[in-house]
Amino acid sequence: MKVIAPDKDGIKRVDGRLKVTGAIRYAAEYNFPGLVYGVLVNSTVAKGTMTAINGKAAEKAPGVLAVISHLNVPEVSGYKDGKAQPGSPFYNNQVFFNGQPVVLVIANTLERAKYGASLIKITYKVEPHQTNLDSNLQNAVKTGDDYMRGIANAYQSAPVKIEVEYRTPIHVHNAMEPFAVTSVWDGDKVTLYTKSQYIKGMQQDVMKLFNLPEANVQVYSKVIGGAFGSGSPLWPYAKAALIGSKVISKPLKVVIDREQMFTMVGYRSPAVQKIGMGASADGKLIGITHDAIGETATYQRFTEGITNTTCFLYDCPNVNTTYKLANLDLSVPTYTRGPGETTGVFALESAVDELAYALNMDPLGFRLKNYAETDLEQNLPFSSKYLRECYKQGAAQFGWNKRNQKPRSVVQNGWLVGYGLSTGAYWAGRAPSTAKARLSPDGILLIQSATSDMGPGTATVMTKIASEIINIPVENIKIELGSSALPPAAGEYGSMTTSSVGSSVYDVCTELKRKFNELGGNNDDNPNYVKILQDHKLPYLEVTRQSHPDANSGKYSSHAYNVNFVEAHVHPATGMVKIVRVVSVIDGGKILNPITARSQIIGGVVWGISMALMEGGVIDHRYGKYVNSNLGEYHVATNADVPQIEVIFIDKKDPVTNPMGSKGIGEVGIVGVAAAMANAVFNATGIRVRDLPITPDKLVQV
Repeated sequence: MKVIAPDKDGIKRVDGRLKVTGAIRYAAEYNFPGLVYGVLVNSTVAKGTMTAINGKAAEKAPGVLAVISHLNVPEVSGYKDGKAQPGSPFYNNQVFFNGQPVVLVIANTLERAKYGASLIKITYKVEPHQTNLDSNLQNAVKTGDDYMRGIANAYQSAPVKIEVEYRTPIHVHNAMEPFAVTSVWDGDKVTLYTKSQYIKGMQQDVMKLFNLPEANVQVYSKVIGGAFGSGSPLWPYAKAALIGSKVISKPLKVVIDREQMFTMVGYRSPAVQKIGMGASADGKLIGITHDAIGETATYQRFTEGITNTTCFLYDCPNVNTTYKLANLDLSVPTYTRGPGETTGVFALESAVDELAYALNMDPLGFRLKNYAETDLEQNLPFSSKYLRECYKQGAAQFGWNKRNQKPRSVVQNGWLVGYGLSTGAYWAGRAPSTAKARLSPDGILLIQSATSDMGPGTATVMTKIASEIINIPVENIKIELGSSALPPAAGEYGSMTTSSVGSSVYDVCTELKRKFNELGGNNDDNPNYVKILQDHKLPYLEVTRQSHPDANSGKYSSHAYNVNFVEAHVHPATGMVKIVRVVSVIDGGKILNPITARSQIIGGVVWGISMALMEGGVIDHRYGKYVNSNLGEYHVATNADVPQIEVIFIDKKDPVTNPMGSKGIGEVGIVGVAAAMANAVFNATGIRVRDLPITPDKLVQV
């Protein structure tokens, strides 16, 4: 993989050495005296009830300390009065999906716990199940997220129109680090070591589960080996670990395996999307209709913004969307990087490409002709929008003018060559967050906040923000994250961590500098912090600040944008696809640390390659069970699949989103990428693949 060299004004990851040397512990790496191990037993049916659980053999197995199920679990405060969420572990004998955790076996070694789990025998009363979205489209129900502007289905009267259907499969998070919990009880106090994108939220969930005060619950999530949206809730496996460790009064570690990660921590819902789109003969959009159907669980409802982007991305007077869900006997989906938008924009931007071809227009020119200057959905101005610059710079760098409009017309060394592009957008938001800053006479600035870092470089960008305000070297700044005992912070999701926590760091450092200047009797941009502390005989100076979104932010529509230009080569005989080149141009406001920001975008593009060409969960609907629940058969992009990726940042401040002028980029990096690749494949082959992934069998012409 070739990556363009980083900008000079970025700083390297401040925790990089700690991670590669093992100095930071991940959730499964904590050890305590008397530590024991838990292994979860999963249901083997998709729907029904457990009529009997035979755990006698397991209980007698060497080293086994406990076998916990709904039959013998002690009272759990949060389960009283039927208030527990259906599907909670050990709540009752109901089974909602194949792979549901139903029994926890605890032993003094991991191997003994695994062996004990293998001895559990469960008898079921099986009920008919439904796990196939295609077979249940007619049973889907509205979510209430419908939208209409102008005339419904106005595209039907347009001189040039298309009506197409797009399909995307299940996408499973498959983070490199398996999910793990180490739970330690001390009387009625509990400490949880886990991977969490929202530490304070998880603390609150544990408090509710056991009816405990905040002071009695401590959650640590120092580092996360990938989560992508799956690390926010207190999942059933974690509840089981908490209950189990409380029962045996010993520190307990539970690590779910790769197969369990397919069913226990959420996934991206598959979707069937129908788009009708029409334009005048000169290419001006007249109407867009976007109907989407996804899935959710029977025991819990999950929705996402599949049709969100369609409502505002283009200047179109008539837009109507619907979003429905089919309730299936599967585990509940959850947020997955670019939730909803990633799925929906694949369909939207593929349809835009199809209509451009129907009009015989350059797809870039078609997008520019329908460029939205304001948000027509909310009837608001954009806080900033440099999408035109994205198109212009990306096209120039990529060489879009060399593209041949006619599909299957360019051959290079025996490979068909195609160019494709797409537009992506993602909400740029902010939530309240708090940070504490303390500067000591040794010149060390300590900043604390209860946020987490699942890999994008949160500690690094916070260090850079603080350094630029306080004007001290980055090596003199220590960032403490990952603990619920620290000042409360927003969750690390929705591309809002930098905007939210970064704003609190910005504000607290600004206030700290002001206080130093007040003590020093000056207004110096670079006060002598150490001397001021010594002069006033202070052991340190400390400030805590909570930062809120600007009061005027609701008057604007704020989004980050991307444009992806892709060159794809397709072998005409085998249907093999190679993504040869990608130029990704980002309007992400002010880019605070280009090194880590570029890595974020590269990660999004790599995931987009997986989505476009290979990724998809496969279920045997006879049993409601995954048949490719491993990384050998659930294919993701590897180094050999990744081409040259060039990232260009427009790098212009947004005046509204936050005091730094940045916009979140964690999500937008993947939004639309798969469409650009599908569009490039069509330009290369003349074959339009509307159901992902684009596998060779779909491109080989008989």
